[in-house]
Amino acid sequence: MSSPHLRHLAGALLLCCAGFAQAQFVWIGPNGNRVYSDQPPPPGTPASKILKAPGRPAPAQEAPESAAAQEADAPAKPKPGATLAEREADYRKRTKAREETDAKAQAEAKRMAARAEHCEGVRKNARLYQSGIRIADIGPDGQRRFLSEAERAAAAERNAQQLGECR
Repeated sequence: MSSPHLRHLAGALLLCCAGFAQAQFVWIGPNGNRVYSDQPPPPGTPASKILKAPGRPAPAQEAPESAAAQEADAPAKPKPGATLAEREADYRKRTKAREETDAKAQAEAKRMAARAEHCEGVRKNARLYQSGIRIADIGPDGQRRFLSEAERAAAAERNAQQLGECR
C-alpha cells in the first residue's frame, strides 16, 4: 500500500472512532444548566434530571415545565390559520399588557423613591433631635419660638415611630 492510501485509511478510522468520543451522559446540573460529560452524573442526581445515559434512549423532545410556561410562550406564537386581523388584535393586546406592566413598574419605582426620600427626612430629624441643639418652630402668630424639653421629647417620640415604619 502506498502512503496516500494509508493516510485515507487512517482518516477513515479516525472518523469512525470520533463517534465514540462524544459525551455519553447529559443531565441538568444543580444550577439548571445542561451538563455534557463522559463521566456519570454525581451521586444523588435524580433520575428525572438525567437526560441521556448509555443504554438509555434520549428523550425525543423536552416537555415544558408547566402550563404556565406554555402560556408564556403562547402569545408570541401566531395561531395556525389566524387571520391578519386576529394577529393584529393579539399584537395590540400584548402591547397593551406590556404598557400596563411598564406603567405599574414606573408607579412602583416612584412610590419607592418617595418612600426613600421620606425615610431619609425622618432619619435627618432623628439626628436633629438627638444632637441636643435648640429647635425652633414657627407659632400660629408667625413668631419663632423654641421647643420646650417636653415638646422636643414628644416630637422625638413621633419621629421614632415614623423611623420604625421605615425599617
